[in-house]
Amino acid sequence: MDGYRGMEMEMPKTPVPVTGEEHEPPTEDNAAVEEMRKRRVLAYCRLLTSDSLDTRWKVAEALGDERDPIAVEPLIAALHDPYVDVQWIAAKSLGQIGDLRAVEPLIAALASEDKWLRVGAAWGLGKLRDPRAVEPLIPLVKDVKKTVRKNAAWALGMIGDDRAVAALTDALQDPEPEVRTAAREALDAISKKAQKSPG
Repeated sequence: MDGYRGMEMEMPKTPVPVTGEEHEPPTEDNAAVEEMRKRRVLAYCRLLTSDSLDTRWKVAEALGDERDPIAVEPLIAALHDPYVDVQWIAAKSLGQIGDLRAVEPLIAALASEDKWLRVGAAWGLGKLRDPRAVEPLIPLVKDVKKTVRKNAAWALGMIGDDRAVAALTDALQDPEPEVRTAAREALDAISKKAQKSPG
C-alpha cells in the first residue's frame, strides 16, 4: 500500500518546520519555533471565518500543509462554508492531517450535490484509510462525474478493503480510461494488501 499513489490530487510539498533532530533534547530555540508554528496555525484557524473567500480557501490549504490536529474542528466546520472552493480544500486538508475525527464528517460530505466537495471528501477519506468509509464510497464509483468516480476508486484502493472488489471490478468497464486505470490500480492494491495479511 505504501507504493500506491493518489490518482487525482497530489498536494503541494510544503517544508515542515525543523524542530531539531529526532533524539535531540529540546532547546529554547526549538521551543520558540514550535510556539511560533502553533500561533501561526491558530491564526489560520481564525482566518477560516474571514469575510474574504480568497483568504478562507488559502488558509484551508495551508492548514493541510501544517498537519496540526488543532485545525481539525475548524476545518470540519469549513466543510459547511458557503463556497465549495473552501469546502473541498478543507476536505483535502482533513485527509492530510490524518485525524480520524474527520471520518464521519467527510462521509457525510460524500452526499454533497457539488462534485468538487464529493471529490475532496473521497480524497480525504482515502488519505485517512478508515474502513468506515468503504460502504459510503462504493456508490461513488458509479457517480455521474468521472472525477468523482476516479477519486472514489483511488480512495477504495488506499483503504484496501475487499468489500470494494465487486464495484471496482465493474469499474474496469467504465467508459473513461482514467477511471478504469484507477479501478485497476485499486484492485491491485487490495490484492497486495490481502497477500500481506496474516492467515
